[in-house]
Amino acid sequence: MTNPTAVIFDVGRVLYDWDPRFLYERLIEDEAALDAFLRDVVTHDWHFQHDAGRDFADTSAELIAEHPHHAELIGHWGPRFLESIGDPIPGMHALVAELDEAGVPLFAITNFSHEWWPPFREREAALFDRFRDVVVSGAEKLVKPDAAIYRLALDRFGLKPRQAVFIDDNAANIAGAAAVGMTALHFTGEPKLRGELRKLGLLA
Repeated sequence: MTNPTAVIFDVGRVLYDWDPRFLYERLIEDEAALDAFLRDVVTHDWHFQHDAGRDFADTSAELIAEHPHHAELIGHWGPRFLESIGDPIPGMHALVAELDEAGVPLFAITNFSHEWWPPFREREAALFDRFRDVVVSGAEKLVKPDAAIYRLALDRFGLKPRQAVFIDDNAANIAGAAAVGMTALHFTGEPKLRGELRKLGLLA
C-alpha cells in the first residue's frame, strides 16, 4: 500500500483553539449566566447553520425573536466572531511549517462560515499562505462529515483518496473521511500526530 503524499487539515481545534466562551466571558461576568447562555441560546446547532452557509443576519434575527432579552449579546456573535478563536494549538504551526518546508502539499477542509473565513484567513496569512487550497463549508454549502465535501475537496485539490491523509479532532469527521478512502487521523495533540505522520513517511 502506497503511503499518502499530501496532508489535509481541519482548522478549528486542530490548528487554532475555538470556543464561544472566549468571546462571551468578556461580556457576561456571572459564571452561571455565561454557562446558561452558551448552553441554551448560542447553541452548537444554531452556530452549525453558519458552517452550512446561512448568513448571520438571518440566523441572528431568528434567535433574537426567540430570546429578545438577549438581543444585544446575540448581536455580538457576528461582528466579534474572531474573538471566539483562541491561540494556535501548541506545536501545530511549527509542524505545518516543517511539512511545508519538506515540500509536502498542504490543504484544509474546514466547517466555517463564508462570512467570517475571509477576515480570519487574512489575519492568519502567515500560516495559511503555506496551504495550496482550503475548502470552506459555508462557501460550498456542504459540511463535514457529509461525503460530498470530501469528494469536492479531493477533486479540487487534484488528489485521489489514497494520496491524502486527513486530520480532524471530530470523530464523525474522521469517519466521514475514512469512508471516502482517505487515511484519517483523529487529532488529540501534536506529539501523537507527529508520530503518526512520521510512520506514514511524511516527516523525517
